[in-house]
Amino acid sequence: MKSKSSITTIFTDLGGVLLTNGWDRGSRRKAIDLFKLDPEETEERHHLTFDTYEVGKITLDEYLDRVVFYKKQAFSRTQFREFMFGQSKPFPEMIALVRQLKKKHNLNVAVVSNEGRELAEYRIKKFMLNDFVDFFIVSSFVHFRKPDADIFRIALDTAQVSAKQVVYIEDRPMFVQVAETLGIRGLHHIDHATTLSKLQKFGIK
Repeated sequence: MKSKSSITTIFTDLGGVLLTNGWDRGSRRKAIDLFKLDPEETEERHHLTFDTYEVGKITLDEYLDRVVFYKKQAFSRTQFREFMFGQSKPFPEMIALVRQLKKKHNLNVAVVSNEGRELAEYRIKKFMLNDFVDFFIVSSFVHFRKPDADIFRIALDTAQVSAKQVVYIEDRPMFVQVAETLGIRGLHHIDHATTLSKLQKFGIK
């Protein structure tokens, strides 16, 4: 059944909406405690390096070389990578919601996300996101990173829709505001219930 709404396309963030964040402060704190890393040095090196990884200019191994394995460690690179990947968990209610809305309203679905390539590819495969997401505009794939508005322009061009046909689900208010400057209808995601209610205001029930 096609929607009576003017919305034809959902753009959604990945971390914080469909899944937990891929590699956030909480995950790094767990890694620091588990692997007995220096907290200040690790965080400083992370912040100096991670943007470059997320925009696709370095690989995950290069990121780890700069942040963790710049000196000899008592654990292996494989152990650390497995720990990183293991931090990703799904939000089943949100995944089910987007799947249901796509089917019911014949919507296109795109992920617009800041993610490093290896983490993104793992998360897409692990949680079978290809089953319902039509395309992925990921920072490491397109070499633009939110809040750069060009990442949303690429998503619009790829979807071949106008901004007013899109609703964007995002947990970071600033990124919602950036999308709105292009005419995209932004939805600040807090939890499943509030997002469901807000979508109804856009005519997506």
